[in-house]
Amino acid sequence: MMKRDECLKALARHRTAEVVVAVYTAAQEWIQIAPHELNYTFTGAMGQGSSHALGIALGRPDRRVVVLDGDGSLLMNLGSLVTIANAAPQNLVHCVCRNGTYETNGAVPIPGRERVRFAAFAREAGYRGVYSFDSLAGWEASLGEILKEQGPIFVELEVEPGAKYPEDFERLYAVEYREKFRKALAAS
Repeated sequence: MMKRDECLKALARHRTAEVVVAVYTAAQEWIQIAPHELNYTFTGAMGQGSSHALGIALGRPDRRVVVLDGDGSLLMNLGSLVTIANAAPQNLVHCVCRNGTYETNGAVPIPGRERVRFAAFAREAGYRGVYSFDSLAGWEASLGEILKEQGPIFVELEVEPGAKYPEDFERLYAVEYREKFRKALAAS
């Protein structure tokens, strides 16, 4: 099992010009680990990270889009797996941080946490590439190729909480950052 923040730091080391859509706890960590104008972050719309990322990927097929989803969040919108696979955006990498909980809501266990495998759902839905990682070394060694691979790609990351990061809801919801993202996406 990996520390989530260490997984995110590995992604930050490999990031070039990708749009990163991050939700909930990953969003709170991502804005501290990898501040960037092409970060699209939010909370409060559980399950919608993959759908937002799909919209960006379809709207900007020239841009690689990486979504940092949570297993509890994805569980709220499993249908997005079929929708994404059907739309088949070649530029989408869908990462799910799997810790078996609705972490933002107090680490309440998700239903079926011991047997649910989101990578299997994605494979059956029709994602072009599906990966699972439970070691940081394996994740980091594969990241460079995954970020170049034709999508949609699904990555299940077995994680546990890492270091504590401050919650900055004001930053996540600030119109200023939404506008910076909009301008950066339009300019690139």
